[in-house]
Amino acid sequence: MLTVVDPGPLTTVQDQGRPGYAAVGVGPAGAFDRSALALANRLVGNAEYAAGLEALAGGLRLTTDRAIEVAVTGAQGPVIAGTAAGGRNSVFQLRPGAELVIGPPTSGLRSYLAVRGGIAVASTLQSRSWDSLAQLGPAPLAAGDQLSIGTAAISNPVVATAPVTARATKMVTLHLTPGPRADWFATEAWQALASGDMQVSPHSDRVGIRLQGPRLSRATAHEGRSLPSEGLVRGAVEVPPDGQPIILGADHPTTGGYPVIGVIAADDSDRCAQLVPGQQVRLLPEPVADPNG
Repeated sequence: MLTVVDPGPLTTVQDQGRPGYAAVGVGPAGAFDRSALALANRLVGNAEYAAGLEALAGGLRLTTDRAIEVAVTGAQGPVIAGTAAGGRNSVFQLRPGAELVIGPPTSGLRSYLAVRGGIAVASTLQSRSWDSLAQLGPAPLAAGDQLSIGTAAISNPVVATAPVTARATKMVTLHLTPGPRADWFATEAWQALASGDMQVSPHSDRVGIRLQGPRLSRATAHEGRSLPSEGLVRGAVEVPPDGQPIILGADHPTTGGYPVIGVIAADDSDRCAQLVPGQQVRLLPEPVADPNG
């Protein structure tokens, strides 16, 4: 059993999500940085589907009633296990009664904690993930909550530490595939995306990363037009009438009526989870012909 001493700003239970329910209006949710949770699970020998904890901006403090093996991945920053420092992207043991503390990140925003055996909470639609938009799954953690440890371990840890490339602390470049409404936007809008003048808004969350910067203007033929709702995916970049783009996150709605200028490349979509308010973002379109011809 794990006991939550302090959940920090926001800590939720997450796994790899609940795909396959978009037709009934339920998004996949799941870990915002899926690769970070998958790495944490591999380090402790869990199955990939095992649930772990996603901690926003550090501050999470836990204790355990028996010795457990844990791994912390995702954002970079201090981790304290009892009286010793525990390494990020490493397997270490937490002794009974000792406290695990995930400190404020020095880069990145979300940390992932995996426990050998996984976090055992009730599943909803075949997932243990909290979906903040649909309000599905186990609620965000609160002080005093107790979490059972499951039986998701399938192998013994084979490495003590995984090499992970340091995260960018300034400009982040995300690659963009033109979306279904790319032709709705002027050439100047594409130039603005790649300029690096976009910054992450503090009003971002798991539903979407809001960017602030030059207004993305529409092509003349599409000015003032409205659009019927269309299906959406994680990483889609919607542009509301104010011209400030939104990168859809893990808890995105399944449909929306703002034109999608592009979709973040699959290899880059997890990096959106680690974007910090104020950080500069460059959305680099793939080299294609001008959508306005």
